[in-house]
Amino acid sequence: MPRHTAELWNQLQHAPGVLVTVASVEGSGPREVGAWMAVFPQTLVNTIGGGHLEFQAIAEGRSLLSSSPHEGALVNRYALGPALGQCCGGVVHLKFEHISQTDMPMLRQRLPNQAKPLALFGGGHVGHALVNVLSSLPFQVQWIDSRDEIFPAQLPANVVCDHSDPVHAAVEALPSGVSVLIMSFSHAEDLDVVAACLKRQRLQGDLKFVGLIGSKTKWATFQHRLEAKGFSAEELAFITCPIGVEGIHGKEPEVIAVAVAAQLLQQD
Repeated sequence: MPRHTAELWNQLQHAPGVLVTVASVEGSGPREVGAWMAVFPQTLVNTIGGGHLEFQAIAEGRSLLSSSPHEGALVNRYALGPALGQCCGGVVHLKFEHISQTDMPMLRQRLPNQAKPLALFGGGHVGHALVNVLSSLPFQVQWIDSRDEIFPAQLPANVVCDHSDPVHAAVEALPSGVSVLIMSFSHAEDLDVVAACLKRQRLQGDLKFVGLIGSKTKWATFQHRLEAKGFSAEELAFITCPIGVEGIHGKEPEVIAVAVAAQLLQQD
């Protein structure tokens, strides 16, 4: 479950709130149509873009908390000009509506879930760092390792763990459209996962991205071994190795994690 959605469910267990949704945008605006924020007496969940627009929306939302929930939704128009202290130049319409715990089934259907599926093979130092980075990004992470004890006790809301031994057996059941990152504790496991991904791509063609951690030398060795398994040069070209956006050269797990997360965000 995406982190902001989990936070919303948690808050609604304790108190009703006001849901603020971007209903329409004319010209330039800080967020897209469907972006949302939930206003509660003492806290907020998510954002509609920050700045004076959000400050006014928070004030309006908190004033509505004291009104009757039966009064229905309210739509306000905000011109993003000097009067609002913003220079986007567009016009945003925000919808305000009361929400409570009883509205959770409706909210599950309505709120946009833009989390992208990601399968992360490997619970080592880079895997841990990457999970931390992805915890606040729009990804739904399936974290897979052959060592069940490797996973931490506390996980971000958008991460689920999967113990798979052999680890490459998990590839078959991955959701369609998933991106895959491979960084297990051994080159043998990495090779097995890459081969399983290539077999699936050959049969189904539904993996979005497959990235393998390692150097160009590692990938050259893997290419020879995969060619011996019958994979063509065209099929091997689907694998990205090394991974991470260019221009970031640090070897620290946290640096690698940021570079890889940036590369994932570049995918369509």
